[in-house]
Amino acid sequence: MTVKLIFYLFAAILIFAAVRVITVRNPVHAALYLVLAFFTTSGIWLILQAEFLAIALVLVYVGAVMVLFLFILMMLDINLAPLRENFTRYLPVGLTVSILIFVEMTLVVKVLSKPAPADLPAASSNIQLLGEQLYSLYVYPFEIAAVILLVAMIAAIALTLRPKRWSKYRKPEQQVNVRRQDRLRLINMPAEPKD
Repeated sequence: MTVKLIFYLFAAILIFAAVRVITVRNPVHAALYLVLAFFTTSGIWLILQAEFLAIALVLVYVGAVMVLFLFILMMLDINLAPLRENFTRYLPVGLTVSILIFVEMTLVVKVLSKPAPADLPAASSNIQLLGEQLYSLYVYPFEIAAVILLVAMIAAIALTLRPKRWSKYRKPEQQVNVRRQDRLRLINMPAEPKD
């Protein structure tokens, strides 16, 4: 198979997985299709000789997609008991995604095992070129993206942080304004003689 044919196959799988992420009704199925989309994108980047981006996508996003999924479950307050009851209904989607990921990995390994054309000089790597482009030409969009992600993280914490009814906490302004007369009462009692 040629590299172009594998690229178009991966692009078709990526479009299918992306469409299924937003059209499927079950959040578990959506997370599985999202994993498939990330793996497919990583395969495309490997074919395009961007190894650092490919491995970063797998390690960061595929590893963090379950955290994203848990965040969605926290936000929506989905009852997890019905999701755990019938685990076998997720098996077809899980097997399909697993088989597609295995086929993609096999195809990428076959393509990468052939000698690639030397596009870059031997002394440079795509990590070095990515760093030079990112911190020179695209430094302002990179910083803007970092600020947007920071705002999104703060918003996510603010949305999921709900006050608990059973938690007890102190109010510092009340502690500072306490007077001795409010807390302590002196009683004058005569001493009782001993028998």
